[in-house]
Amino acid sequence: MTTAKRKRMPRAERERQMIEVAERVFGERGYAAASMDEIAELVGVSKPMLYEYFRSKEGLLLACIGQARAALREVTEQATAGAETAEEALRRGLLAFFVFIGEHRPAWSLLRQEMALIGTPAAEEIEQTRRQQTGLIATLVSGYFDLEDTQRAEASAELVVGACERLAIWCERFPAVTPQAATGYAMDLLWSGLSRTTH
Repeated sequence: MTTAKRKRMPRAERERQMIEVAERVFGERGYAAASMDEIAELVGVSKPMLYEYFRSKEGLLLACIGQARAALREVTEQATAGAETAEEALRRGLLAFFVFIGEHRPAWSLLRQEMALIGTPAAEEIEQTRRQQTGLIATLVSGYFDLEDTQRAEASAELVVGACERLAIWCERFPAVTPQAATGYAMDLLWSGLSRTTH
């Protein structure tokens, strides 16, 4: 009886698989309770192989956060591209954010575990994700409203990101709230303030 050789998976594909599983485990259990043994078992690899790829549990967490940040940036940039007005750009960007967290619950859970990770490189990675989003929004605000006051644009972006983070956490308690509804709630409050930056 011959045994078929298992096809060797390319490194990049294997790494994506490891990150996908780890993201789910970290999101469900929290970083502290998550086990590298469990992640390795779910992926179908040895624990030493996980360490070979990521060096440590924290290294794996950083890779998960980095992938989530890149994915969030991509969807928000694509959503706002081609918008003809500031209001349309903001609405599209907010909707992309709320759709993203709805479709990527484990990734969102990772990004909001900040308090449990204070003082670690992971906390800084999460803050970099926030800065990424505020940077995108500040650029949009400055471009559409032709603001020379960069501080005002940055402050506006911080308010938008902070408000949407809290709204997203609130939405977790009310699963019936759709991304479209959440976007509407956010626009009702945020747009009236942002639109006055032109005056």
